[in-house]
This record gives sequence, structure tokens and C-alpha cells, in this order.
Amino acid sequence: MTQLFTLSPRYRLDDELPWLEGIDPSRHYWINVNGDSAVTVAIPGLTVASLSEFKQAVRQMRSLQPGEQMTLVRAANICKIHCISSNCYAIAAVINQAPVWHLFDQETLESLLRTAHPDWQCASRDIDLGRKLLAQSFQQLVA
Repeated sequence: MTQLFTLSPRYRLDDELPWLEGIDPSRHYWINVNGDSAVTVAIPGLTVASLSEFKQAVRQMRSLQPGEQMTLVRAANICKIHCISSNCYAIAAVINQAPVWHLFDQETLESLLRTAHPDWQCASRDIDLGRKLLAQSFQQLVA
């Protein structure tokens, strides 16, 4: 039996490797794990109904202290942001049945959260990412 080996990829806006594939219309962050386009995950992002809710969420993220977490509740799933240190945040995910924490600096995470702004529109090429996620959901078995 093999042991699970958990990776903690860290992403910054100035990374040499292109880790962000895109952000679809439903605010899923499509990330190439460690810059590897063969391993891409769609992490559910922040969605809000109003500008005041958007501001509140960004303020909440900025006020997180080490050890605290923030939960992003979505219709179909949730996403937890963990504050590791003053400039290190983690978003948990599962890749190949292994738990992984994707690490972000504050500037990068805040940039991702800003896509929840009510006026934000995704790039036209990222619309296909949303279609890809929808197609994946149709392939899942339902009990």
C-alpha cells in the first residue's frame, strides 16, 4: 500500500509558471497545479449578490488572522480559505483522491476574490471552462 503524498503548491501573480488557466462565469478558479496543464482543478470561488456583500467578504478575508478560516458558501459546494500566516492563505482541494492545500499570497487571493464583483465579466475564452465544468457534472453518478 502506498502512502498519500500531499502537495502544497503556492501561487503568486508573478509566478514564472502559468498556473491560472482562467476564471469561468460562475467564478470557479481554474488552476494548473504547480503550473502543470495536465493537472487542472476548478476551485469554487466567491460569489455575491450585491456590492455591499462583496465589500464585506473582502474585508473579512483581509481581517483573517493565522489559524482562522473563512467559508465561501455556494449553491452546490463550499470552499474554505485558511489563513496560515500574515501573507499566506490556503484553499483546500482534492486531487487524485489526495487532499491538497493550494497556497496563495494575500495579493493573489484578493485578486481572485475581486472577480466576485457584480460588474466583473470573464474573458470570452473562459466561457468554455464553465461549459467544461457543466459537462463534468453530467458525467458524475448520482445516488
